Amino acid sequence: MSETFSSIDFNKSADGLVPAVIQDVNTGKVLMLGYMNAEALEVTRKQGTVTFFSRSKQRLWTKGETSGNFLFVNDIAADCDGDTLLIKATPAGPVCHTGADTCFGEKNSQPEISDTRTGEAAFLNYLQKNVIRERKLNPSDSSYTTSLFKKGINKIAQKVGEEAVEVVIESKDNDDNLFKNEVSDLLFHLLVLLEQKNIDLDEVIDVLRSRHQ
Repeated sequence: MSETFSSIDFNKSADGLVPAVIQDVNTGKVLMLGYMNAEALEVTRKQGTVTFFSRSKQRLWTKGETSGNFLFVNDIAADCDGDTLLIKATPAGPVCHTGADTCFGEKNSQPEISDTRTGEAAFLNYLQKNVIRERKLNPSDSSYTTSLFKKGINKIAQKVGEEAVEVVIESKDNDDNLFKNEVSDLLFHLLVLLEQKNIDLDEVIDVLRSRHQ
């Protein structure tokens, strides 16, 4: 998670609340608008899931706490006046309580996967944050990914090692399809390992980017 602000002034409003605009980090669609106080912002930063202050219930509430449709935080920014938040997040499902993708009735489609690096990175982020993380938060007995999480980090790490060996073996043959499938298996299990360690793929990409600037 990245942050592009140092402070925000909650004292500008009498109730100590500031509006928080939630935007899909991959599609750019505005998903919803909520309100945060200082405590809600702190919980959001620490837990990595968007948490608001409910004006009707007069308490903190984490988006998805009942539906499971969490908003996983990628970036937090404040406007130039320090009284409005922009939070870029990855939704784990429909955002609106009506079942719509957004609270504005707009369709929020993932970008088409193309040969560009942006499209590839967007899909890998989607795979980790919308599919793999969903299996971790909402286990299913029929899910292979859930079974990996149940076995723990040692077994997950072992599986990554096994897949890496299979990639090496297939690289020595001339069957490109088998090789690509083994590489896909390796990438998938590596994403599961990252999720188990609570590390976003974005953080790894940032390390790579810092080495090649």
